[in-house]
Amino acid sequence: MAKYTFELKLKIVQDYLEGKGGSYYLSKKYSIKAPSQVQRWINAYQEFGEEGLLRKRQNQKYSVQFKLSAIELYQ
Repeated sequence: MAKYTFELKLKIVQDYLEGKGGSYYLSKKYSIKAPSQVQRWINAYQEFGEEGLLRKRQNQKYSVQFKLSAIELYQ
């Protein structure tokens, strides 16, 4: 489970974009340990939109055929 929800990240980014405070102030207001984390969310949002705030740490699943093809490439 993610430490911070998508909704919280979005709220913080929206507050920042509306001029309600900087990353340091917002990190204290919402009890985020590091202002740099807030800044990363802001940067991700500005570059990728809401999708940038979604959790991406999911293991890739590869088919057996893909794995065999990869092995054949290196032989």
